[in-house]
Amino acid sequence: MSDVLLSIGHGYSARALAGRLVPAGWRVIGTTRSADKAAALAEDGVTPLIWPGRDLPLGAATHLLSSVGPGPDGDPVLRAAGAQIAQARHLRWIGYLSTTSVYGDHGGAWVDEDTPPDPATDRGRARLDAERAWARVAEAAGVPLHIFRLGGIYGPGRGPFAKLRAGRAQLIIKPGQVFSRIHVDDIAQALAASMRAPVPGGRVYNLCDDLPAPPQDVLAHAAQLLGIAPPEAVAFEDADLSPMGRSFYAENKRVRNHRMRRELGIALRHPDYRSGLASILEHDA
Repeated sequence: MSDVLLSIGHGYSARALAGRLVPAGWRVIGTTRSADKAAALAEDGVTPLIWPGRDLPLGAATHLLSSVGPGPDGDPVLRAAGAQIAQARHLRWIGYLSTTSVYGDHGGAWVDEDTPPDPATDRGRARLDAERAWARVAEAAGVPLHIFRLGGIYGPGRGPFAKLRAGRAQLIIKPGQVFSRIHVDDIAQALAASMRAPVPGGRVYNLCDDLPAPPQDVLAHAAQLLGIAPPEAVAFEDADLSPMGRSFYAENKRVRNHRMRRELGIALRHPDYRSGLASILEHDA
């Protein structure tokens, strides 16, 4: 059977992955809720599938990736198709995109995959519940589950440059705060490496770069690359943030990526935000 990826919720990271797989001869089936997005997927060489609304074509797939986050009632993919996935014993690999929010707040200290999850937000608790639900379904199917805990995702079309150019960026200062990030190209290469050599029994990987950094440093560097002055600094307490945006600052940790680099055998294309931002600017030029 040829390699076929069924990508549920085929969004930003999955599209970068498909950009690697399709030229290598894979068939990628990507689900979306929108006919307009379906047309865009077809332009990428992906077979689009508007879903939910029908059974997932699991029989055609060798690999399954879910990029769909949990909702108020749990994981929507498992709610709609969990029983079907639990019967898909022919699959070679199941991947689930999670987040580093499952670790909670560690006051800026380092965490790795052996750190017990202790989410500090409702969003993090929902992610951890979804990870555990996927583990139960994968175990029923007898298929190894690979969970990818992603840092803050950035890349072409998703970075600080647009906000800086529009004058909408905020240089927010919260002393001691750092975030871990990952460029979408490195997400794609990590997923592809895992799919090539699934670990029996499954595995958890942190996907992040080598340099956790304060958000104001990243924004100031982006402004320097654009040749403009950075915005005026504003204290976190005074910043104009949505409840979601403010919740990100409730957790402060540095996330290690040693397992990703050692076991998946990859060299990061963008080991820090300086490399990643320069690449985005070149892409956008």
